Amino acid sequence: MTEPEPAGRTPSPTRRRLGFGAVAVLLLAATAFLAFRWGSGSADSAAPVPTASPSPSATALSAAEVYQALKPSVVTIEATAPGGSEVRSTGTGVIASAEGVILTARHVVVGDGAIRVTFADGTQALATVAAEDASIDIALLTVDALPGVLVPAKLGNSGRLAIGHEVVAIGNPFGLTGSATSGVVSGLDRAAGGTDGSRLSGLIQFDAAVNPGNSGGPLVNMRGETIGIVVALANPTGAGTFIGIGFAVPIGSALGAGGEGPGGRGPEQ
Repeated sequence: MTEPEPAGRTPSPTRRRLGFGAVAVLLLAATAFLAFRWGSGSADSAAPVPTASPSPSATALSAAEVYQALKPSVVTIEATAPGGSEVRSTGTGVIASAEGVILTARHVVVGDGAIRVTFADGTQALATVAAEDASIDIALLTVDALPGVLVPAKLGNSGRLAIGHEVVAIGNPFGLTGSATSGVVSGLDRAAGGTDGSRLSGLIQFDAAVNPGNSGGPLVNMRGETIGIVVALANPTGAGTFIGIGFAVPIGSALGAGGEGPGGRGPEQ
């Protein structure tokens, strides 16, 4: 039996080595635990390897936030037959200036009847076509009454779009007012047939669902900026319903319809 060392005696070399070894093991274990739980906080640690899916920009909004930002700026448009008793077409528009100028699709409002606009707060007004451009199917409207609080849409730069960018379309498909759908930009500088048989070009192709009633509504990026006006969809069956391909006029081109648009030229394309 080994006798205990008397108090005050210096530990033997063997015991010192065992003691230091135990302390070293404990320190290594503690360091490993902290590194596992919190990650290294050393200023000299290597930078993390980038992931395949970088986190979204701090300025990006959710689709719900985009909708809430645009909702006060979106209007319902009804065009009546001559005499004003029958609604000939229903579409969407977006307030594009502090003066209340509204952008929409020309095919929604073309004709001799009256044009009625309903703002997000329920205010109704009669509208007049102030400018139009059949080559891009865009019309600019002015109204005889404005809501108590006018909220123009924030306008973006469609020249910065890239295929794959997320977008939201807001409108009134089949009379379902205030509907929102989301998707991505599917193509740029596309051509499509207009409702009157004309050929439209320079369009944004997207796959957010749109249907009759969406025409004239805003196509919006994830910063809440309107970057296009919905004008057409593609359907080889001729049914006029959505199959995954919609088209919008870039906002800069839309603002230039019939001249320089409200407040001068729009964002550069």
